[in-house]
Amino acid sequence: MSMQMRIRHTTGYQYEKGAVASFNEARMTPMTTSEQYVLRSRLEISPTPWSYEYRDYWGTTVTSFEVHDPHAELTVVATSTVETQEVPPKPHGVTWDELKAVQDEWCEFLELSQWVSPSPALLEELRPHREAAASPSDYAMAATRFLHERVAYVPGSTEVTTTAADAWEAQTGVCQDFAHLTLGVLREARIPARYVSGYLHPSPDPEIGEAVEGESHAWIEWWDGEWVGWDPTNAITSGPRHVVVAKGRDYGDSPPLRGIFSTSGGSQLFVGVEITRLR
Repeated sequence: MSMQMRIRHTTGYQYEKGAVASFNEARMTPMTTSEQYVLRSRLEISPTPWSYEYRDYWGTTVTSFEVHDPHAELTVVATSTVETQEVPPKPHGVTWDELKAVQDEWCEFLELSQWVSPSPALLEELRPHREAAASPSDYAMAATRFLHERVAYVPGSTEVTTTAADAWEAQTGVCQDFAHLTLGVLREARIPARYVSGYLHPSPDPEIGEAVEGESHAWIEWWDGEWVGWDPTNAITSGPRHVVVAKGRDYGDSPPLRGIFSTSGGSQLFVGVEITRLR
């Protein structure tokens, strides 16, 4: 199964009293991977900035830009057409002993940052699953099922700064929280796991030509002889409806828009995503 999708992602800031300058990074250009191919991608920024593009350490395309003229609003629009495909499952299943051999290679994806550090109470509840798991894959699936059953997906229930420990205490979260919770429990078991962000078409069977409201989405990949994609929010493997934009250790490595600005008042972030299946 394959899909061709057009994504139009609009974001930016409205400044209460205007800004005299701003300095930003945008991670809004999809990746070309073995599962997806970027046919075209364009980033439009208003006011017109000075900008340059580079690949960061994790392989994400970053557009760095500066606006030095006074402006009341900053708008960034990323329009991309991406071909995605479903990759047949490959045999995998490293043992716990085999996993030890890649600890150095994937050490960065074993880091328990503040974003992902699991609650001791959560680890205690997962201990029987860890002890019963014959392989890393067995534990990964048991842990993801457990989290999906215990944590409720509630839009707007957390902030972008919410940590995995906060989300577990509240027993609610959004996709970012589900990803951080899952990363934390896998890494604590010494299973390399990384954060993936991008987009998910909201319909299981998208209509061709229908533009729908979407949003940025987050999921994870863990190492099991190869990287295995899993969407913990929806308890499904990542597939043709998922479009990858960025990868890293946690949200801190992959925000769609990040920067600083000079203003005497407050600011308001706005975001909108439109996704259309083309074929």
